[in-house]
Amino acid sequence: MKKILALDLGTTSIGWAFVNEAESTEEKSSIVKLGVRIIQYDDNLKKVDRKTGKISDSMNPVKDFEGGKGLSPNAGRTQKRGMRKNLDRYQQRRNALIEILKKNNFITNETLFSEEGENTTFFTYELRAKAVKEKIDKEDLAKVLLMINKKRGYKSSRKAKSDDEGVAIDGMEVAKQLYENKLTAGQYVYRNLGKNKKLIPDFYRSDLQNELDKIWNFQKQFYPEILSKEFKEQIVGKGKQATSKIFLGKYKIYTAENKGKRDEVKLQLYKWRNEAISKQLTKGELAYVITEINNNINSSSGYLGAISDRSKELYFNKQTVGECLYKQLKQNSHARLKNQVFYRQDYLDEFNTIWEKQKEYYPELTEELKREICDVIIFYQRRLKSQKGLLSVCEFESWKQEFFDKATGKTKTRIVGYNVIPKSSPLFQEFKIWQILNNIEIKNIITREKIYLEQDSKEFLFNELNIKNKLSSTDVLKLLVKNPKEYELNYKEVEGNRTNA
Repeated sequence: MKKILALDLGTTSIGWAFVNEAESTEEKSSIVKLGVRIIQYDDNLKKVDRKTGKISDSMNPVKDFEGGKGLSPNAGRTQKRGMRKNLDRYQQRRNALIEILKKNNFITNETLFSEEGENTTFFTYELRAKAVKEKIDKEDLAKVLLMINKKRGYKSSRKAKSDDEGVAIDGMEVAKQLYENKLTAGQYVYRNLGKNKKLIPDFYRSDLQNELDKIWNFQKQFYPEILSKEFKEQIVGKGKQATSKIFLGKYKIYTAENKGKRDEVKLQLYKWRNEAISKQLTKGELAYVITEINNNINSSSGYLGAISDRSKELYFNKQTVGECLYKQLKQNSHARLKNQVFYRQDYLDEFNTIWEKQKEYYPELTEELKREICDVIIFYQRRLKSQKGLLSVCEFESWKQEFFDKATGKTKTRIVGYNVIPKSSPLFQEFKIWQILNNIEIKNIITREKIYLEQDSKEFLFNELNIKNKLSSTDVLKLLVKNPKEYELNYKEVEGNRTNA
């Protein structure tokens, strides 16, 4: 049997096959394996799946991106590299923690970290919950610290809001005020607006849902035929437009008009939300209020919304993360804990609570040791690398500068000056929207008459675009004119605030 490696060398790919070729009539030729390696991306190039042999779509990165199939050909590699780095850093933290625990005689080289014996599957969870309130062995404390080190919570890389009202970025301070003063989110904001405080904080999803339930139950005594259980289930998870369309399609109710300057529109909305739990609203006002609150709930119902609600639950139940998880396991031994993410601060609070309690029994748990384990090992977080160097220099506020290049021994020139604003900046996004709004023309298809937007129309359209990625020309015309089919826009689509969206 002759063994042959065949290669097909092309400009954009290398095809290969490993075959057995018969040398006699008794033998049978066969293909052992074959495949293709892509070395360049091309519009007409196809990718062959090595397992199935099927041809997939083009690997052109631009077309893949436009079709929503990924950011770039290297995105997969970048993701896997990030996973490897995270694993390496966790292992480094674990090894450093084990070393310092050995150094301080909490554990020895013979200490067994795994759970062994009958009915010990959740023994470490039990120890973790117990460590908050009573004494545990030093070896058991080491196991608890290693467990906290493994999962240390979510920490946002966003900067805290620069407000002057002391509102925490995770909304916990606001949640406390709502709970203690028995307020809804709408009442809280309306009172602040009355005190000339313009900042609207991020509310927990559960607080927004609580407000919707209160308004729903109160207004139901006036509109039982509208606010039914079936209708409430129908609008769950719906955005602003979808909710208002359901009101219109199901009950022929248009949302109330709320026009004017931006601050006036905001004040009127929260005035209605404030009144909705104490007096009857009109059908239009009710539709407007429910549409807005439902949209807020929908916007906050993702990954971060779930984390925030768990954090709030810990606070009001006066529990640590370990106590919360162990309680679930006691109720259901098959409870899924893997995807229950908490804030980094919740883990820090738990660590401090356990440390202070165990410190009563072990004087060797000093403040110096606490700083080393907590700040240097478990919860250390390196700063993000600055990306300011990637910003280009403004072409209108730049100048040439001469400098001496030591490598070549020559005098060279470079362009220096003020950097441009980042494209993702909310300020630039708003500027871009207003630039487009000032250039919009609406043309009557029949008369060819051109209409330019008044300031009120611009502000109304800005409020829509400022929370959306884009609007099609049809959507814009529906918002601005009564008969959109009779008009055309000088834009196929209008780009919105991509950062907000």
